Amino acid sequence: MRTAVVVGGGLGGLAVSGALARSGWQVTLLERADRIRPEPAAVVLWPNGVRALRALGLGAGLDAIATTLSDGGVRRPDGHWLVQPRPTPAERLPVVVHREDLHDALIAGLGERVELRTGVTVRTVRAAAGERPAVGDGRHTYEADLVVAADGTDSVIRRQLAPASGVVSSGCAAWRAVIPWYRAPSLPDAVGGEILGAGYRFVSASLGERGSSGASSRGGIYWMATAAGAARPEPPETQLALLRRWYAGWPAPVDELLAATEPGDLVQREIRELRPLPRTFGFPAGPGGVVLLGDAAHAMPPHLGQGACLAFEDAATLAVLLRESTLPDAVLAYDRARRPRAAAVVRQTRRMSAVLRTRGRLALRARDAALGTITPRLLGTAATIAAQWRPPT
Repeated sequence: MRTAVVVGGGLGGLAVSGALARSGWQVTLLERADRIRPEPAAVVLWPNGVRALRALGLGAGLDAIATTLSDGGVRRPDGHWLVQPRPTPAERLPVVVHREDLHDALIAGLGERVELRTGVTVRTVRAAAGERPAVGDGRHTYEADLVVAADGTDSVIRRQLAPASGVVSSGCAAWRAVIPWYRAPSLPDAVGGEILGAGYRFVSASLGERGSSGASSRGGIYWMATAAGAARPEPPETQLALLRRWYAGWPAPVDELLAATEPGDLVQREIRELRPLPRTFGFPAGPGGVVLLGDAAHAMPPHLGQGACLAFEDAATLAVLLRESTLPDAVLAYDRARRPRAAAVVRQTRRMSAVLRTRGRLALRARDAALGTITPRLLGTAATIAAQWRPPT
């Protein structure tokens, strides 16, 4: 029986662990925390992420918890339309899912061939030519035919195997929250949409219909705000007060959503990325190898919503290649399939990031004047990139 060690119990690690187990692998999943817990927020999945989850055999679970988003357009803080909502083919629309619902679906897909070990902090990796790949925590060594590094942006494994790829700040911070239905304001208009200011951005989406028992067991309204600058060290109560001040006077539903948000709803993250990307995502070692997956391979800003999507693509691609190829050939094939794809998405994300970080009166006027042309083209390119991906066959 082939064996794998997956390091990291996030979305990508759970997805690849379940996929390998369903293909007959014996999987050891190592998680640093004392238990696997998702953020109390939501995640937007574009068609490529949805397609990847279906390829992983998780389509039925996703259909039960996902809500399709419509195009809400882009506005300025004064309410002026920069990009009007436009009809979009259904196959190119994203869906939004509560992270806790998605986490439950991934956990349910693990099966009996996955041994989950929590409280394990991986400190070393072995990827030598004549030895089986392995990781260690200083007390135990975990050997396997394959090691999957899904340990996030600060991946210990990546730092040792690809030290030239460093983590840098993207120059902004993000806040996320889900307002449950029993506290959510009643809004007459569609919730979805995007508002751009001078270094500020606000996006919102509905998690299913109010009071329904269908789309999500944890329904509500999800919003995300980004602001230029470092993450705030203040307690959540102060952060929420700052957000309400920064976004005061912005068009509906911003004021209403921030007013309904409680400090315990907030999830703050500094936005960081990898520069440059690792030169390879696969490292043959002995009879197998080590691969980088998800943020460990291609951490990027969230402006195009592709972080989780690419992680699911990684997992689906790896699962197919391991069925079709023998190790370590599959490790090399994974790198050939994933690195160009990730690089293309990262380029588009950085272009959008540059647009969103625009500050200064003259620069903003130039951006807003051009945004009606630039943004549809840029988002159209990003949507095309997202929609065109198919699992390898």
